[in-house]
Amino acid sequence: MEAIRGNHIRSYISELKKTEHMSAADLHSFQLSKLQKLLLHSVENVPAYQGFSHLIPQIDEDPFKALKLFPLLTKQAFRNNADSYKTVGKEVKDVIVNRTGGSTGEPVRFLLDRYSVEHYEAARWRGLSWWGIGIGDRSVMVWGSPLELDQNKLWKYKLKEKYLKNRIVIPAYDLDPGSVPAYIDMIDRFKPKYIYGYASSLFTLAKLIIANGRYLKNAPCAVVSTAETLHDHQRLTIEKAFNCRTVNEYGARDGGILAYECPNGSMHISSENVFIEPIGLPRRASENEKVGGADSSGLIAITDLNNYIMPRLRYILGDIGILSAMDGIPSKLCGCGVSLPILKGIEGREDDMFLTKDNSYVHGHYFNHIARNLKSIRQFQIIQHDRDNITLRIAGNNGNTADLKEIDTFQKAIVDKMGDVNLTLDYVDKIKTADSGKFRYAIREFPIM
Repeated sequence: MEAIRGNHIRSYISELKKTEHMSAADLHSFQLSKLQKLLLHSVENVPAYQGFSHLIPQIDEDPFKALKLFPLLTKQAFRNNADSYKTVGKEVKDVIVNRTGGSTGEPVRFLLDRYSVEHYEAARWRGLSWWGIGIGDRSVMVWGSPLELDQNKLWKYKLKEKYLKNRIVIPAYDLDPGSVPAYIDMIDRFKPKYIYGYASSLFTLAKLIIANGRYLKNAPCAVVSTAETLHDHQRLTIEKAFNCRTVNEYGARDGGILAYECPNGSMHISSENVFIEPIGLPRRASENEKVGGADSSGLIAITDLNNYIMPRLRYILGDIGILSAMDGIPSKLCGCGVSLPILKGIEGREDDMFLTKDNSYVHGHYFNHIARNLKSIRQFQIIQHDRDNITLRIAGNNGNTADLKEIDTFQKAIVDKMGDVNLTLDYVDKIKTADSGKFRYAIREFPIM
């Protein structure tokens, strides 16, 4: 990739390995310099922010204070005016069109350049390096293969995964209890350095392994959990099944790798790439007590410090987190020696596993991958009440209606995967968020084990 496409990930990793040991003051200055450059670029070249050119004196004086004078950016507001966030007149060789998976309710389409993407990847490999894992090390992914591939393309996809990326995939969408011995044999033959996957899928696979009573012959260095909230009970079960530590990765497709867990258990923020703010919310214990500062819970707003093609300032991800200190500056050094600030907690991020009629497990992402290609569906939520009964809530793009053909396609896909279930359709104007503030598109209301 370096020779053919000019990939710079390894050099960015080397840079991050140096900045991770900066003093808090030097790291703050480093971040301040990047933020100042981004803000000046935004008010001069991005239509959505050109109305804030009067803030240039404040940006020059104190970029952190100036940032707070910009409005918060919700996903809906961005979706409604996405083109206004594109930099005017900036020619980029490798424009990457990306979109979120829709875990916060509505997929978001946005632009990146290779510089941003490679910094995201560098942050991931920097975090993995804390666990002795490097580029090219063998891995097993508990993940989903692209649904739209035919058999020929799927075969090529698997070859690419194995021989170019040195990894194999266990399908998160179809975890079959009867296939557990085959999964174990496959992992033992491949001898991965680490296992990587959705938190709920890793947890389900771990429970199946424990129930089977047969374990891996060679434990990996670590199991890396991503894409969802990793709960303590899940961590314990995963570590019991795989006989190694569980590592928590926190990222977002529209934010990159935001934090990584170190061997001391701290979630270190990728401060060189992103500025994170906890936006004040009432604590659940007292609705009158506002928070948003040192050791406080709040909606996570991010400012990507590397994306100049489509800057999004103070962009609300939809997660709730707790920072260890005001403005992300750590009050004390972590025992691992890394001086990066710490994210103390992440709430409200979870996809459920569903149980089919034939006792297989299906990850909630399966339904999202179907819905994201149905253009008339603005929001959806699928709720499994028990093995026989499922409710599908749909909010269409035109009021509460959606294309009947697409609805039929969605229903058929659900029944084909889940079996002969009773599927109830519920048309709504808007789907409510959970108490945590996070939209959950996949909910299971009963224990599956």
